[in-house]
This record gives sequence, C-alpha cells and structure tokens, in this order.
Amino acid sequence: MVLPEIRLLQAAIVLAEELNFSRAAERLRIDQSTLSKRIMELEGMIAVRLFKRNHQLVELTEPGRHFVQEARNALLHTERAVLSATAASRGADEVLNLGKSAYTDPFLVTTLQSVQLPLYPGLKVKLWSNYSHELAHMVATGKLDMALVTAIPDMPTLSFLKVAEASIYIALSQEDSLADRKELHLEDLRACEWILLASYVNPHVFEMIQKVASEKGITASDRHYVMTAEEASELVLAHKGVAFLPRDAAWRIASEGITMRPLAEDRLKLATRLATRSDNNARLVSEFVRAAGRKLRSILPPQQGSLPLD
Repeated sequence: MVLPEIRLLQAAIVLAEELNFSRAAERLRIDQSTLSKRIMELEGMIAVRLFKRNHQLVELTEPGRHFVQEARNALLHTERAVLSATAASRGADEVLNLGKSAYTDPFLVTTLQSVQLPLYPGLKVKLWSNYSHELAHMVATGKLDMALVTAIPDMPTLSFLKVAEASIYIALSQEDSLADRKELHLEDLRACEWILLASYVNPHVFEMIQKVASEKGITASDRHYVMTAEEASELVLAHKGVAFLPRDAAWRIASEGITMRPLAEDRLKLATRLATRSDNNARLVSEFVRAAGRKLRSILPPQQGSLPLD
C-alpha cells in the first residue's frame, strides 16, 4: 500500500478546518487549483471521498472526518520526532510532550511551561494542540506524556489532576434583551437559536448540553454547529442565535457587538484536568505532575474556579 505524502495530509487537514478552498489555499500558500488537485489525488489514492463540495459549499464526509483525525495524529508524530531530535541536538536532557487544546486557558499553559525540575535542568516542554478527547486518547496510547483536557470523563487508563473549573458561557448580541442579565439559565434560552461547537470538538460537552436540555424539556428554536468561536461570532453578529462556548473562547470573541454571560447550570460545569497515563511510572512525569500541582496551588487563589477553560 502506498501511503499519502505529508503535503496531501496537510491539504486535507487544512481544508477540513477551513471548509473553504480559498482560505485553505491561502493558509497553505498555494493556489486553489493546486489544492483541488491535491485533494483529488489523495481521494484517488485511497479510493475514498473525503469531502462533499460544490462552488459554494465544502463539507467533510464521515470517512473524511475519521481520516482527518488520524492524519492529524500522523503529522503530530512526524513533528514530534523532528522536534525531539532537534532538542536533543541542542543539549536538552529530556523532552516532555504536553497536549493542550485551542481553548485551553493560556495562563494554565504558561504556568506548566514554567515548571522547573532540579533533577532535570535541561528539560524542554513541547506543546501539541488537538481536541480534548483526542488529547486524552493520545495520552492513553503513549503519544503524549500528559495533556490539559477539559470535560473528559474518568478513564481507567488515565490519572487526573484537577486544575480549574468554570461555567459554560453564552456569547450573545449586545442588543439581545438577555444581555441585561448577569447570568443566564437554560430556560432563558428556550426561544433562541443555539450555536453549538460540533460534537467532534468535544463529544462529552455536546452530549452534556443535549442531556440537560432534554431532561428540562427545553428545545431550541433552531441549532447551528460550528468548529470555532470565530465561526460562532459571525452567526451571533448576524443575529442567528446565542453561542455556547468555554469562557476563554467566549472572551476571545467578546468585542463590539458581542457580550458574554455565564450559564448558571451546576450540571454544565467544565473541569480542566492534567491527564497522565495510569501506568506511567516514568520519574520525569511524576516529578513534573507534583511540581505542577504545587505551583498551581501556590499561585491560584482558593476561590479559583472561574478560569477560562477548554
């Protein structure tokens, strides 16, 4: 079996993220025709249709979604191999691979990056980005040493250190009558269109919202599904509804025309935890987790729980 080249994997990943040939081609610094040829070459090579497309619309097929998830992991391994070798050549004694998502509070990330271990003065912490559930899988399978994950259920293969907890936040138009309230409840959103991060961004959060809403008998007037907070902001500004987002994501798009309010639902809290493998006996990992716990306890106030989360 002939495996696809990295350039073809990159083309599929970027197109899946942008769902737009023009933007994807711009990110890849190639023209649209070249990108189209690469996608066609890839689909022809594996004999699977990854994207549905016409002049206005690009959508991932179900096989495409699975392919892109694994393609990200493949590129991650390749990049990790290169960076680990580079770090070793520059004199790093140890390299620790830490996962985080695009929605992880930057404060938590920089705090962990600043952890120093006397036994490992040359330690280098490398960051890897992915969705929380993918990061949990990567830690469980040994692809990462540890990861900051949010709203991930307990798993027998993983050990967790809780580092923060926060509410889901609702991003809404400043002109919305609900913007006058300090906090919102699901009942307040009954007549609204809901903008939700798609299930593959964080399946557990997606299911939590569906379950609590169903048990309360609350149905949105319509639903929109997005991959990023920026996509949600476009819909909010177009008065297409209210967006359910992690605080950091809501904060990122809260600007002229958009405000944010906490969702006061005890069952819809987002806990961020540092995940490691349960059977990982590596001294470096255990020393790092202990040091990280001590540092976080020393700099976070007792009431800390409203940190931006993934």
